[in-house]
Amino acid sequence: MNYNLPCLPALFPSCSHQSSLTKPHHFALILVLAILHMTTPTAHAFTLLIGNYSANAADETQQGIAVLKLGDQGLHIPHQVLPFQNPEFLCQHPEKMTFYTVNVISDSSRQKQSAVGAFRYDPVTGNFEMLNQQPVGGNGPCHVAIDRTGRLVVTANYGDGSVSAFPVRPDGSLGAESDLKTHEGSGPNTRRQSSPHAHGVTFCPDNRFLLVPDLGTDEVRVYRVDLENARLEKHGAVRVAPGAGPRHLSFSPEGQQVYLVNELDNTVTALSWNRESGGLASMGSVRTLPAGFDDENTTAEIAVHPDGAYVYASNRGHNSVVIFGRDPDSGELTTVGHLELEGREPRSFAVSPDGGWLVVGNQHLNTVSAFRIREGGARFEKVGDSVPVPSPVCVHFVLQE
Repeated sequence: MNYNLPCLPALFPSCSHQSSLTKPHHFALILVLAILHMTTPTAHAFTLLIGNYSANAADETQQGIAVLKLGDQGLHIPHQVLPFQNPEFLCQHPEKMTFYTVNVISDSSRQKQSAVGAFRYDPVTGNFEMLNQQPVGGNGPCHVAIDRTGRLVVTANYGDGSVSAFPVRPDGSLGAESDLKTHEGSGPNTRRQSSPHAHGVTFCPDNRFLLVPDLGTDEVRVYRVDLENARLEKHGAVRVAPGAGPRHLSFSPEGQQVYLVNELDNTVTALSWNRESGGLASMGSVRTLPAGFDDENTTAEIAVHPDGAYVYASNRGHNSVVIFGRDPDSGELTTVGHLELEGREPRSFAVSPDGGWLVVGNQHLNTVSAFRIREGGARFEKVGDSVPVPSPVCVHFVLQE
């Protein structure tokens, strides 16, 4: 390994890159500095915010959004928790260090209220500023997203199968709920699909449409986005297999395909996306579980690697992340293998913006783990120890300004 030792004029005025070190004590000091350079861990490359069911934490100081740092040696806890009740899911403003989270909070009379909150956080200084919270008209918000211009925040409300919209003010705070769309329908699974359950919200790449998987109705609803009035217009829907239970989705990098993880039948459905018409069409589904695994399992999260070569989805029960190879021309998926996890209930994971890391939240083991992504996305290597976080349910990489 090569190490470039800079010239040190402050210590040795006569030193230059062209001259040689002849005095023994000069050389000894440079050698010490070299050893320190070789053994000191590199600066943390990423900051992560971890949403969680923190009301389950026995220690009240851990009740809130956990802040983690990720570097070459793995994850590190800087002993900072941002105060929120049950911050279930997070998203970030596209241009600011402003974040939005959905949660169910208890008021002074212990009545539960659905809310969405806005806050600022500086990952360099650690400064935190709560901006405001707004009540959500729907019941049980579980997912949140902001449009690509930073003007509209939307929530998926699992409890009553609805979608809420909120205008974003110039300072990043949220205006009052401007729209509420409630789904109708059901599915064949009487225990889980007796009514609609909106489970995710994702804006398409050109920001014209919003896609909403509904676990209860086996549909992906499509809404046209009206940014001027902070409203959503019903546009269309596509049905998947009965009893599939759509949960979350992710676009391919070029925006031609959508990959939908189905919670109840343990599949990922590939869909073609018509960016002009805002239409979806199924291209087929693949199972997330290995052959011979018959125990109980539900899927949770899905992500496409930034270069588009691989798609990942998490299994809760098999406790793994399935790795699919993606054909760059057709968009079809082929199972490559599984990353088997030491944790239980991998409800959330995220791929770093540079495609080099996978970070997984193990909800029932109360830990978060980091893996180096190798071979372009086909293999993983665990780095460092898992770190304790109570009931982690959302992993978010902070995008620096």
